[in-house]
Amino acid sequence: MEHHLTDDLLMAYSAGTLPEAFDLAVATHLSLCDTCRAAAESYDAVGGALIADGPGAEVSDDCLEATLARIRGEAPEAAPRPIDASGVLPAPLAAYVGGSLDKVAWRPVGMGVKQAILETGEGATARLLFIPAGTAMPDHTHRGTEITIVLQGAFADEGGTFARGDVEIATDADHHMPVADISEDCICLAVTDAPLRFRGILPRLAQPFLKI
Repeated sequence: MEHHLTDDLLMAYSAGTLPEAFDLAVATHLSLCDTCRAAAESYDAVGGALIADGPGAEVSDDCLEATLARIRGEAPEAAPRPIDASGVLPAPLAAYVGGSLDKVAWRPVGMGVKQAILETGEGATARLLFIPAGTAMPDHTHRGTEITIVLQGAFADEGGTFARGDVEIATDADHHMPVADISEDCICLAVTDAPLRFRGILPRLAQPFLKI
């Protein structure tokens, strides 16, 4: 794994200031990358120290009893997290699609490419992309930030080659045309906080319908 999250993203994730879709992207990469997970834990530790040194806060009257009940095992158990039998979807993503890759509600977008928009909160959009081996995505730039994480296969563009677990972070200063590796179909998680800027006329015409 050669391409990682930035410190700014890791700090924002630890502080809880990212939109849900960006949180999902970061959590997905952390589940695959020991290096970034260790960095995130260090930021968590710093945040914990700051909270410990900060002023106290009021809690509900039954806070202690509710905590003790959970420790004793009296609180209702959370439903088990679904597991992707194919091994393509990391645990953070599995819950968003119903458990496994065959549960993904793919919709065609042209040239064999498929997408599935995931339900997340406001501020950013998360989608799974299926790109057939050897297929090129339309040339585009960005109005904001786009985070792409490879889950299966690989793709290459002006930024390099990205394989499973790798992260590509593109901003309004970047333009690229990702091409899936010929050896295997590519599946990615892509998160954006603004619509893309396509160079070609056909992608621009289809953009409002595809919500990209």
